[in-house]
Amino acid sequence: MNFASLILPLTVVFIVVFGFVKKIDVFDCFINGAKQGIETVVSLLPVLTGLVVAISMFTASGAVNLCTKLLSPLFSLVGIPEEVIPLCILSPVSGSGSLTVFESIINTFGPDSVEGRIASVIAGSTETTFYAVAVYLGSVGIKKSGAVIPCALIGDIVSFVSASLAVKYFFT
Repeated sequence: MNFASLILPLTVVFIVVFGFVKKIDVFDCFINGAKQGIETVVSLLPVLTGLVVAISMFTASGAVNLCTKLLSPLFSLVGIPEEVIPLCILSPVSGSGSLTVFESIINTFGPDSVEGRIASVIAGSTETTFYAVAVYLGSVGIKKSGAVIPCALIGDIVSFVSASLAVKYFFT
């Protein structure tokens, strides 16, 4: 048996012993935390449902293909291949959608191709921005996001360009 498999049981034992020493009702704390977790999930459900519907409509309508064609000249200036643009479009919006596009790129071009390497770096270094913002701001009840989304999208764009430059200059 290795140490990694003992971490979770030892953590549980530590929490129970700590609660016993401090005279804290650990089970009651657990139940209250679980209730708060369920309340958070219920409060986020409308936001997440709207996000899933919007993503489905965006991909099913062909808007991703249209955006790819429109953005292709701009993206080619920074060295991002046209085949990777749908991944750039979907990764801030949909984790499952971007994973599907990523898998398609890997299956079509191979993991060692320029497209495959750029897609791999992008998939490993970006976040589903809109989902994260919806969850984090929605969980604390913030309705106005201010500069959060523009700043997060700028971060995504920087990661797309950095991925392309890193692959082209260091890994080809």
